[in-house]
Amino acid sequence: MTPAQFNRYMLWKLPSAFWCGVRLKQLTSVQAVTTVRLSWFNQNPFKSMFWAAQGMAAELSTGALMFPKIKDSGQKVSMLVVQNEAIFTKKAVGRITFTCGQGAAIDHALKHTIDTKEPATVWLESKGIDENGVQVAVFKFKWSLKVKT
Repeated sequence: MTPAQFNRYMLWKLPSAFWCGVRLKQLTSVQAVTTVRLSWFNQNPFKSMFWAAQGMAAELSTGALMFPKIKDSGQKVSMLVVQNEAIFTKKAVGRITFTCGQGAAIDHALKHTIDTKEPATVWLESKGIDENGVQVAVFKFKWSLKVKT
């Protein structure tokens, strides 16, 4: 699936993220990159990006990395965020780029759940960087993977 195809899919399956301006920009087996730009629609009263809009972009960078891996496994595997943490280090204005580069960690967790038929969890991190190259946030998501029976 290309980023453009995924963004069209998002309009129907993740409309809140789509309307907030979250877009998938790059997807490889190693990393996923998403962006979101500050707009009237996703701002808070302090003229910066609402934390939830950042969270949607960050979560998408971790979840989108899993989709093709699960599909390629040939197994029916459910995925669910069971915990998350966030640290905000700077006001988010302009375009924020979130990157998750933990494809290998997903491979390991997916292999474990498929081989053992036991649920597996994996913590994935996504860093948000503004247009000046300054980190504005770090999100961590604990994903649960489970083979469907």
